Formats: sequence, C-alpha cells, structure tokens
Amino acid sequence: QVQLVESGGGLVQAGGSLRLSCAASIPRFESLVMGWVRQAPGKEREFVAGVHWTGRRTDYADSAKGRFTISRDNRANMVYLRMNNLRPEDTAVYYCAASRATVISSAAVNYDYWGQGTQVTVFS
Repeated sequence: QVQLVESGGGLVQAGGSLRLSCAASIPRFESLVMGWVRQAPGKEREFVAGVHWTGRRTDYADSAKGRFTISRDNRANMVYLRMNNLRPEDTAVYYCAASRATVISSAAVNYDYWGQGTQVTVFS
C-alpha cells in the first residue's frame, strides 16, 4: 500500500522558514522522482520542486528558485522541502508526490501518488 505523509506545515511570518517532510511508504522509493506541489485556495495545483531518484538533479518553479531546497534520503524513504524567506503568496496546501517517470516533471498530472497535504500559511 502506497502512503505519503507530509508534516512540518504551519503558520509563519513573512520572511520566516519552514521545513516540510514527507515520509514515504512506497515500493521502489529509491527509483522514483519525488516532488512537492502546492495548491492555494481557488487555484490549480502548482509544481514547486522535484528531485531525481539519485538526489543529484533537482528542478524548481521560478517562484521557488533561490528560496526553497528539495532533498531526499533514500535510506530513510524521506523527502524534504526547506523553505526560506517565505512570502504570503506561498500560502497553500503543500503535497508530496511521487512519479514513476524517469525525469522530473513540472506537470502535476505526471505524478502518480499523492499525500494528503500539509497547510502552510504565511502572514505579513
């Protein structure tokens, strides 16, 4: 049974930081592309960051570049998203997602498995 469980969301002032975690219970985790996708109220799901199964290749949305860092620990089946210099427009539910593709995709439709999400709220 596939399970992705996010944690680490919360309420933070603009300029602050959060670290999201995703605990993955999924076969062949070490061979999957992992990503973080967010959805703000009334908006479509938006790709935030992705990491290749090797951990050596990453991709970010323009809005996340320079502020967010995605990483993974294949031995622990964990994925992380470090978010610095948070802005009110980062407020959203953040989802951990897994893809069986061989390359990182910025299209949410290309992710096969999803967690339940964790709320991030940034106030000014």
